[in-house]
Amino acid sequence: MNILIKPIITEKATRDAEDKNRYGFVVDSKANKIEIKGAIEAAFGVSVTKVRTLNVRPDRKTRFTKTGVVTGKTSAYKKAIVQVAEGDTIDFYNNI
Repeated sequence: MNILIKPIITEKATRDAEDKNRYGFVVDSKANKIEIKGAIEAAFGVSVTKVRTLNVRPDRKTRFTKTGVVTGKTSAYKKAIVQVAEGDTIDFYNNI
């Protein structure tokens, strides 16, 4: 099971990474905090001090078009905010 799906790279996540040493990841919805901690330590070689998780609900939209009402929704996913030890960093851009 692949636990880490992709990193979250937004303005808020980048500011947290620079100021507070916290990084965001989209993870598998069935993974728990212990599995997430082990996957990040193995993938990036850092020591994780704290893991916070949250389930992001899907957004629902309704549009009124010429042909009628169109409804849809985005996918739900699980997000993990990981705090690494002081002095450790994760570089997402080293493979580019």
